[in-house]
Amino acid sequence: MQGWLQAIFVLCVAFTLYTLAGYPLLLAMLARAHSRPVHKKWQPRTVTVLLPVRNGERWIRGKLESLLALRYPRELVQILVISDGSTDRTDEIVQSFADHGAVHLLQVPPVGKALALNAGLGHATGEILFLTDVRQELHPDSLHNLVACFSDDAVGAASGELIIRDGESLEELSVGMYWKYEKWIRRRQSRIDSMLGASGCIYAMRRELAAPLPPGTLADDMFLPLGAFFRGYRIVFDESARAFDYPTALNAEFRRKVRTQAGVYQIIRPYPQLLTPRNRMWLHFVSHKLARLALPYVLLLAFATSFALPDPWKTIALSGQAIWYGLALADLWLPDRFPLKRLTSATRSFVVLMAAALCAVSVIFTPSGRLWKETRVHPTRPIS
Repeated sequence: MQGWLQAIFVLCVAFTLYTLAGYPLLLAMLARAHSRPVHKKWQPRTVTVLLPVRNGERWIRGKLESLLALRYPRELVQILVISDGSTDRTDEIVQSFADHGAVHLLQVPPVGKALALNAGLGHATGEILFLTDVRQELHPDSLHNLVACFSDDAVGAASGELIIRDGESLEELSVGMYWKYEKWIRRRQSRIDSMLGASGCIYAMRRELAAPLPPGTLADDMFLPLGAFFRGYRIVFDESARAFDYPTALNAEFRRKVRTQAGVYQIIRPYPQLLTPRNRMWLHFVSHKLARLALPYVLLLAFATSFALPDPWKTIALSGQAIWYGLALADLWLPDRFPLKRLTSATRSFVVLMAAALCAVSVIFTPSGRLWKETRVHPTRPIS
């Protein structure tokens, strides 16, 4: 029995190393050996912007100004603001933009983001759908650069790059570093063939490939692009199309990560082929998405089986884990200028994100609507 427990510990360590370092290394080699470029060329196309919002009066004026400042032929753009039962001044602010002609308000009862997007799909007239969220500012060339991707007939969806501004605390910087790591992976998946989703605040797709979302869908930025992917198209990453957001504190990132990881569990129901050879990016879905969900359970199992190791390996394994989690705990009390703060902040961010993945399984028992929480950010200096 003890031999089996020791073997399980070794497998847990191997799984952890593969997920955190082995897969990224493999991905880098594959992207270098099998790079598949996107053949971009500017061709004017009609575009419908879908902007779902609920009680977004804090951000909506700036967002519409950002959309109207896009360097894209105004006569080709239809902007649909889908107000999902807003009770603040959101609708009033949107209506004040009526003179611009391109901005249209679509009011729906509070049905949730998925059904709000379905309402928008029913009113969309553009050849290309451009999906975005209310908070993030867009670079003026972002839409132009995304639309240029669709001159490549193999591209069904194109995601821009979300840039998180530097935070004012090491906690916010650590969250930002995690996002940079995530973008590094997505960029290389795109070079090989496709990502397995998009950045929800800045992505575009061919309208004929967009299917209605099931009620309660948590990850529209996976559901819609994957519909194109399983029809043989690519989901590509275009870093020349940029959106900008404010940094988030770790508690806000925890709630967001619970929702996005729960969305991975949920997406398997409409797309069971993700788990089969019909998914030409199967290795990447398992190594990137499923392995991330499994990792916190593997870490717990590694801790439990550490007690079965012979000395001195048991002492080394338990001491190492105690130091790691102790650093994460100490970060709660250490001031930002403390010499070890960079290490403790990164460790705590990792532990919190693992806890979020652990909690994501609650989507099986909890109505998905309860997982939607406003992401609280801390605006700092203006975006240049």
